[in-house]
Amino acid sequence: MRTMSTGMRTMSMNAEPAPRRRRTDVRVLTLLDASRHSLAALQAAVELAALRRAELVALYVEDQDLLHSAAFPFAREVGARSGLARPLSLAQMEATVARQLQQATRALEAAVAGRDLAHSLQVSRGRVVNAALALAGPGDLLVLGKAGLSAHCGGLRLGSNCRALILQAPCTVLIHDERHPPRSGPLRVLSEPVPEELLALPLCDGVERLQLQDALSLERYLANARNGALLLHRAELRQLTGEDPDLLARIPVPVIVVPDPR
Repeated sequence: MRTMSTGMRTMSMNAEPAPRRRRTDVRVLTLLDASRHSLAALQAAVELAALRRAELVALYVEDQDLLHSAAFPFAREVGARSGLARPLSLAQMEATVARQLQQATRALEAAVAGRDLAHSLQVSRGRVVNAALALAGPGDLLVLGKAGLSAHCGGLRLGSNCRALILQAPCTVLIHDERHPPRSGPLRVLSEPVPEELLALPLCDGVERLQLQDALSLERYLANARNGALLLHRAELRQLTGEDPDLLARIPVPVIVVPDPR
C-alpha cells in the first residue's frame, strides 16, 4: 500500500481491498469516477459530511475486470456516439484509468474547496463492489449516484454496482438522483423503526408513514413528489424490486436504504 498525505487529504492505493476495521467515527462515503452521476453524488456527500461534521471518504476503484479484458488481443471498444469498434490495448486502458484518477482527484479537491472538512481519496484496484464493501462499516453513510452505465444508452435503470451495494452494504445507503435536486420534506416510511440520525438530515423535516405495500402503488403515490425522501429497510427493498427491478430508478426523490433491524 502506498499512502500520500497533504494537509487534510490522504490518498491510499491498494492492490486489494484492505481488511475491514471496526470504526467508531462518523464517515460519509462515496464512489468517485469521471461520470456526471458520480460527481453529483460527490457534491451531495460533501454537503452531508459538512452537516454531520463527518469525515468524507471518496473511493476510486481501478476496475480489475476492465483491465483484464483489455489484455485480450481481440479486445475492442465501441464509441458511445459513433458505434464504431476500435482496437483496445492494455496500455490504452491503463492510460485511461490514470486520466480518470486525475479527474477524480481534481473533482474531490474542487468539491471541498473552502470547507474545513476532513476528507480522503482511497484508491484501490479490484472489483468496485468488493472494494466498497471492504471500506464501509456499520456507522457509515454511503452516497451513491442512481445511474450506471445503462443510463448512457438512454435507459432509466440502476447501475449494477449500485444494485449490489444497496443489498449488501453494512451501512445506510443514500441513492442520489442528479435529475431531482434534494429538497427538505417528509421522510416517507413503510415500517418502523426509523433511525433517529436520518431525521437530522436536511432532506427530512418529519416522518410520513405510508400504508403501501406493493411497487405499483408506491410508484403512483410518489410520482409527483419533489421533496423529502423514501426510507426502505432491506427486506422491503427486496420485495419491491422483486416486483419491479427498475422501481428505484423511477422514484423522483432520494431513496435511503437501511439494513434490516436485528
